[in-house]
Amino acid sequence: MPPLVTLTRSETRVLGSVEDVSRARDEFVRLHSVKLEGLIAGDVLRDVQDELERGDFADRVHAGIGTELCLRPGTAFGMLMLMANDPRLLALVEALTGCGSIGCFEGRVYRFVPGSGHHDSWHSDIGNNRLVALSVNLGRERYEGGTFQLRSAASREILRELPNLTPGDGIMFRIHPGLRHRVTDVIGPVPKTAFAGWFRGAPSFGEILRMQFESAALRTPRT
Repeated sequence: MPPLVTLTRSETRVLGSVEDVSRARDEFVRLHSVKLEGLIAGDVLRDVQDELERGDFADRVHAGIGTELCLRPGTAFGMLMLMANDPRLLALVEALTGCGSIGCFEGRVYRFVPGSGHHDSWHSDIGNNRLVALSVNLGRERYEGGTFQLRSAASREILRELPNLTPGDGIMFRIHPGLRHRVTDVIGPVPKTAFAGWFRGAPSFGEILRMQFESAALRTPRT
């Protein structure tokens, strides 16, 4: 079965039929999540992976949640952010999830290295106008563990458990006060690398770019 949607360098391509989109929407309504196979086109994914091999990762602590390596901004990250903020993708996410108007996608590239203390705890991601989350596998090799889990905040019942072991595949899930999610520990010799973040109601992607430009200008030494 072909991917429902694929991100290329130049555009978002919706490949699924109206019926395919309807089925994905029904799955999201029932299970608060949906798997998006082949979300990043193969040639783009290979270029991103090549850039990641040269990328600079630094330790990052999410207070009370977990620790990871996080990619510093560069070519690969910029490419992913532009694709994730394509207006056609934002419109499709709105249609699939019923989350309302999306202003932007905000994300990061992270890495869990087995045996390094990297971990993720149950959390909600509520706040900052976050509506829906997305995580895309960017690794070249198959890792072990690192499974996405979603549970009810009230009963702690596991509602969904999804491995994401195929490079380029994505998992999209709802952000809601009644839900908690986490990624299980990665084991074995292969790290997990993913592009993850949130579709937000506000601000717009243009506003984010403007704020980043102004911040960079303030850090630039005057001569």
